[in-house]
Amino acid sequence: MKLFRYLAKEVLVSTAAVTLILLLVILSGRIFNYLGRVAEGRMSFDFLFILLGLHVPSFIQVILPLAFFLSLLLAYGRLYIENEMSILFASGISKIKLAGYTLGIAFFITMLSAAINFWISPAFEYKAQEITQEQDKLTAFDFLQAGKFEGRGQKATYVEQFTADEGWMENLFISDISTNDNQQTPTQTLARYGELVRFPEHDGLQYLVLKQGVRYEGKPGTGNYRVTTFDTYAIRIEDSPSGEITDEKAQPTLALLNSNDPKLIAELHWRIGLVVIVPILAIIGLSLSQVNPRQGRFFKMLPAIILLITYLGLLIWGRTALEKQIIPLQYGMWWVHGIFGLIALYTFMMFNQVFARKAAKLPITNGGSHA
Repeated sequence: MKLFRYLAKEVLVSTAAVTLILLLVILSGRIFNYLGRVAEGRMSFDFLFILLGLHVPSFIQVILPLAFFLSLLLAYGRLYIENEMSILFASGISKIKLAGYTLGIAFFITMLSAAINFWISPAFEYKAQEITQEQDKLTAFDFLQAGKFEGRGQKATYVEQFTADEGWMENLFISDISTNDNQQTPTQTLARYGELVRFPEHDGLQYLVLKQGVRYEGKPGTGNYRVTTFDTYAIRIEDSPSGEITDEKAQPTLALLNSNDPKLIAELHWRIGLVVIVPILAIIGLSLSQVNPRQGRFFKMLPAIILLITYLGLLIWGRTALEKQIIPLQYGMWWVHGIFGLIALYTFMMFNQVFARKAAKLPITNGGSHA
């Protein structure tokens, strides 16, 4: 039992470290993408971190099997290089028993992966979709900052300041393009005050109400200009209505089980696949981690990573093929797991020297001649 705890500590600590590193790499890429949306006024800065947090389980569901596999190679490879594995085998620990310990560690990762794939990730993705829909209802005026232009090109908005008590916008400038009779005409509106008015009881109807201003409509350089002075001017702002959340990533696993939709069935097999992959990778990782000190701990890392990439690549292709019904739905992605299950069995037999022992038992015949 002490040996199992020792091996589990080595592998799980490495798994946590590799998962954290890969997660930070993915999050850094997503942050740059979201910052661009914040700069364009399509997302509030506070919402950025909420959305990232809700997407973390979806990132981990793919990262966790990869991190476990790489950690197994690194941890066991170190034990071989430092001759600790040789000491274990000399002490009576068989490779079969070592495989049992490894599958015990893989069982913990498998249960964690199942919880993330079947329950946590779909729930978080559903919440992310809900919040995204609420964020889409916000207009550019919800993201305005005093003294700063928002927008780009001929579509830009500027507010000098906001009143402290009422929250009115003061000294507005709005540049836009209006379409009349299939002709686009630049417009500029200046107003002393402005307010965003919403009517939740009327399906979220909302208006931008401007006070004491003037509106210019026409193409620069031409004499065909319209100038309108107003005391009160209301502009209707189109709303993005909330719709049903249909993204397969946000659907509960029970809903996927009862569905006949190819996309939902493919999503179900994808979730199952990210769980089944763990014990298969555990056996492959155990078998390929065996190196001698002269080879170095990274000697078999390249073929192991190639197998890992091929496995994931086939799962991704299989998911797409199921969605497009290139592969019959009843086959799912079990054929991919079957192929790599056989690879895992073969590598373990090589690791356990099954073929070498069989070759050693073959009778050796020497040809001779009689005088």
